[in-house]
Amino acid sequence: MSTGVDTEAGSAVMETYRRLNDALRRGVFPAGGRLPGERDLAGSLGVSRSTLRHALARLADEGKLERSAQRGWFVARSVVGEPPSTLQSFSEMARARGLTPTSEILRRHERPAGFEEAEQLGIAPAARVLELRRLRSLDGVPVCLDTSVVVLSQAAALADMDLTDRSLYETLERECGIRIARSSYTVRADAADEEIARFLQIEPGAPVLVGEEVTYADDGTPILSGRMIYRSDAYRFQADLFRPI
Repeated sequence: MSTGVDTEAGSAVMETYRRLNDALRRGVFPAGGRLPGERDLAGSLGVSRSTLRHALARLADEGKLERSAQRGWFVARSVVGEPPSTLQSFSEMARARGLTPTSEILRRHERPAGFEEAEQLGIAPAARVLELRRLRSLDGVPVCLDTSVVVLSQAAALADMDLTDRSLYETLERECGIRIARSSYTVRADAADEEIARFLQIEPGAPVLVGEEVTYADDGTPILSGRMIYRSDAYRFQADLFRPI
């Protein structure tokens, strides 16, 4: 027979579990990182260490946490992915998970925009754009082939800038005064051709995820279009979906 104390204790564990699970989902604790000590964590949550341990154990059972008897609790390393409903650059997403992002410039040139690009970006056909193709890696492992097309009239400072190992979103904000606010993003499955397979170090025909986006500044102006090809064994895309009320 359950008692009122048992019910209250169970509710406290469940609430603690929900709060910790939400923090993990939002990337408050990066993948592979160590959580604060139990005493400090329990204090910040306002619960007993017993309640905290039950909540931590449940998260460990779900594969979200790992425990070291000597070192404490750690966030499980998992396939890298974008947090739900959060627009992050590749570099921001990597650093939030304790990974080191790098990029190799494969192609960089200024050229006239094509008709489809001009329509996507709200510019005149043949307006000048910067095309940037990069191989993006995490901790030295190639993960993504990224091709970005940027409107030069909006971001002229990029023309002469070394963009190796730099986040385009962060560079646009710091150097051009452009704050990226949202992205129209689609994802589809495909198979790697020989060139993609060579760069991503996978077998030809292996599955890849292709993301295509148009990114907008906070005033609604289209700034860049992009095409990202990810190894499917190293990337996943998440999103929160809501039904209209």
